[in-house]
Amino acid sequence: MRFRRLLIGLLCLAGLAVLLDFGVAAYSEYRVSRLLRTGSDLSADPEITIHESLRHPFVAQALDSQYGNIDVRARAMRPDIPGRITVEADLAGVHLSMRNLIDGNVGQVPVDEVQARMRIEPTELGRLFKIPDLQVFGPPTDKSDGAGGSGSVPTTNGGIIILEGTVPIGPDADTAAVTEAVTDSRGDGGEKVTKKKVHVLADLRLEGDEVRITATAISGRDLQADTDSVLPDQDRIVIPEQDRPAVLARFTHTIDTKNMPFGIIPTRVQASGGQIVVEGSGRNATVDLDRLQKQ
Repeated sequence: MRFRRLLIGLLCLAGLAVLLDFGVAAYSEYRVSRLLRTGSDLSADPEITIHESLRHPFVAQALDSQYGNIDVRARAMRPDIPGRITVEADLAGVHLSMRNLIDGNVGQVPVDEVQARMRIEPTELGRLFKIPDLQVFGPPTDKSDGAGGSGSVPTTNGGIIILEGTVPIGPDADTAAVTEAVTDSRGDGGEKVTKKKVHVLADLRLEGDEVRITATAISGRDLQADTDSVLPDQDRIVIPEQDRPAVLARFTHTIDTKNMPFGIIPTRVQASGGQIVVEGSGRNATVDLDRLQKQ
């Protein structure tokens, strides 16, 4: 009987320890999240995850003033990109005392390693290029089903990607609104403007602190008529030679990477899952846990 009571008591203590560990970890995540939101002027609390395990519970990490892994994920506004972009950071070996965390003294925190990412999603890319239905795919060898690049091979510096979107074609294409449907309309000058979903090859490259997306060629399917097509003549659209430079220009853009998390310098860019993903890393860095993006 005594043994049973002792066992029950130990189990209760273990349960209380787990609850205490969970509560302290949740408070710490909330604390860092609020500091980051205030210091970075974010519209919502970022997601903070402090990883722990049975061998390394949060309280043990806090007492040691060293945390194994902390993940940060936030949605941030940028003046040059309509909408919000996703910024992420994986921090390994974070040296921070619980006292400094409670006091909010997290301005200079040593970190063994930082993995930072900036993700620009299809909706924001479409607004940036002014092509509402813009989609990004992997290299021409991609065998995906076209659903936003799933199954694509990541493309790094100097790689070729495929862009797809509906653009106006014709003498007055610059004055015509872009829609997702394939239609005919009139430009301001009264000239006929055709809107067509086209596919272009583009060079994705990281140059310094800029991502350059340069459309280099139009897909062969948009350069020649399909004699076997059952589409009506008005829907069998071929891009004329004189309109091709303007089409390529619409799929060309430069994106600044100055808002990488914690000021990490980007070293890699890829097209993945319909997104443009910029990545960088740093070792033995010092970060401001109350300021996600450097001014």
